[in-house]
Amino acid sequence: MIELYYWPTPNGHKITMFLEEAGLDYNIHPVDISAGDQFKPEFLAISPNNRMPAIVDTAPADGGEAISVFESGAILLYLAEKTGLFLPKDIRQRNIVNEWLFWQVGGLGPMAGQNHHFGLYAPEKILYAIDRYVNETNRLYGVLDRKLERSGFVAGERYSIADMAAYPWIVPWKRQQQNLDDFPHLKRWFDAVASRPGTIAAYAKGEPFSNRPTVTEQGKALLFGQTSKNINAR
Repeated sequence: MIELYYWPTPNGHKITMFLEEAGLDYNIHPVDISAGDQFKPEFLAISPNNRMPAIVDTAPADGGEAISVFESGAILLYLAEKTGLFLPKDIRQRNIVNEWLFWQVGGLGPMAGQNHHFGLYAPEKILYAIDRYVNETNRLYGVLDRKLERSGFVAGERYSIADMAAYPWIVPWKRQQQNLDDFPHLKRWFDAVASRPGTIAAYAKGEPFSNRPTVTEQGKALLFGQTSKNINAR
């Protein structure tokens, strides 16, 4: 059984997408990031970076004690290796999947996240910062569009964890001030992933929590005002 610590954000959706596609049994433990659930001691014990998602695998492949994993990219790799799904065994194809997985966790996610922050949440609208991250998001959309011109999915002709990693960060394209019509290959891929039963089921799992605001005014202080001193004082 997979115990999933989750909130319906792009990184949270990555993991439910995998779990639904793979047909794994899992329980969702909501981590309301606007209420500060990510700072509870029991969550920090498995996710020391106070970020969700995180998982606990109560039945790991080696038959030993439960294994906890934090960081969405690491979780996708762990689950792919556990199940043998969505990660090629061929060394060359596997390398391509890993490249694009790390492209997302090191590029698309952080840049789109800063786009969201300065465009939506920052109390002061700093034009330079907004332009910087909107433009960088646009560049990354272009990188992905060029890749998808040459292949059906992000890392080749088979659906993989690279697609699961990237898709949720494209879903909020409007608030990232992008236009999918400018990226025809990306749009074709996006529509294909959106129509997959696993994607539909994964996003449905987040609906019960979506009526609660992800970021309240109190939540902004919890999410955006942290330093090492704040963390150590908890």
